[in-house]
Amino acid sequence: MTPRAERIVVTGLGIVSPIGTGAETAWARALAGTSSCAPIRAFDASEHLVRIACEVTDFDPTDHMDAREARRLDPVVRFALAASREAVREADLADGAVDPDRFGVIIGSGIGGLHTLEAGFEALYRLGPKRVSPMTSAMMIPDMAAGYVAIALDARGPNFCVVSACATGAHAIGEAAEVLRRGDADVMVAGAAEAGITPLGIAAFHRTGAMSTRNDDPARACRPFDRHRDGFVMGEGAGIVVLETEAHAARRGARVLAELAGYGATADAHHITAPREDGAGAVRAMRIALAKARAVPEDVGYVNAHGTGTVQNDAAEARALAAVFGEGLARLPVSSTKGMHGHCMGAAGGIEAVLCALALQHGVLPPTINYEVPDPECPLDVVPNAARSVAEPLELVLSNSFGFGGHNACLAFRAPPADA
Repeated sequence: MTPRAERIVVTGLGIVSPIGTGAETAWARALAGTSSCAPIRAFDASEHLVRIACEVTDFDPTDHMDAREARRLDPVVRFALAASREAVREADLADGAVDPDRFGVIIGSGIGGLHTLEAGFEALYRLGPKRVSPMTSAMMIPDMAAGYVAIALDARGPNFCVVSACATGAHAIGEAAEVLRRGDADVMVAGAAEAGITPLGIAAFHRTGAMSTRNDDPARACRPFDRHRDGFVMGEGAGIVVLETEAHAARRGARVLAELAGYGATADAHHITAPREDGAGAVRAMRIALAKARAVPEDVGYVNAHGTGTVQNDAAEARALAAVFGEGLARLPVSSTKGMHGHCMGAAGGIEAVLCALALQHGVLPPTINYEVPDPECPLDVVPNAARSVAEPLELVLSNSFGFGGHNACLAFRAPPADA
């Protein structure tokens, strides 16, 4: 057997989400089963066929940066910067705690600066090219969250952006762990941000046929795995973790919140938007993550499902879970938190990774809300409608993320040793 690679540990968590800004607030609302879905406030959606979304409503950028800085940044960068600063604070990465040359950032975004892009188009076509903001080119590109956070943190190590639709956040965290394992950095800030609730964002994703149109009942619109689900509800925000090699965390006496024990990434190579019906790509991603964690399916105590609330995706994921866990699936809790915070697109995997780390820490599973009618195609214990305390300590949890283009990613988080 080959020697075990150095462990990668989580030492900080940061979140900006529709269910709360700050990990403590978001976690409390997740356990309360709070739906954030409501009529869209960001713009006049009266002419849209989808008029609901899960928006971030408790976020004041000037709580996290000065007003001049906030005005220059696209919302996607603001979210990423605020969540990153929270994660770094929790990790206690004060000046001198890490060599800046060995401190990296990988923050992805599925869409990038869509607010900036739409404002640029409006200025161009209404007022002419001279009225396009000089910040447009910088703020519309997806990598700017990673770049700006690196500037803010003086992180001079590996720095790039992952773009893989709704698998982005999980890919960013997994690839950051690979950077650490190969010795190119000691500490990585990783995750994703998204701010796509704009006229174009809502209209474009509605045209795929994947969004819920329950405009008259927004709080119950997103219903993962329920038989009467009719699509996802768009969310926004950022989920960020601080990853370190175990040795670096030990040298500085950092508190370990979880171990990122495994990461699997595959492609369906099947269809631009639809998943493989048998979930084969998702199966391989989960099995790779388990193998890298040196774990077996019986070790898993909880799965945070991708669970978007679309008919095809939920059924395909349920088949994938059945293939991986077999008869054990009947005893395995599998919940989707998207019923509460919506589908935060590229940021989903980052936000859900934070919630998985908190589940390990507290021994409580967040629920799948709006679950009323079981679907025979999704025979899962979805932790329906109410959080659940676990009878025995959680040892290993999985977080699934799948994206348009056939991207699949799975993260395996292990509870830290009791003396960590």
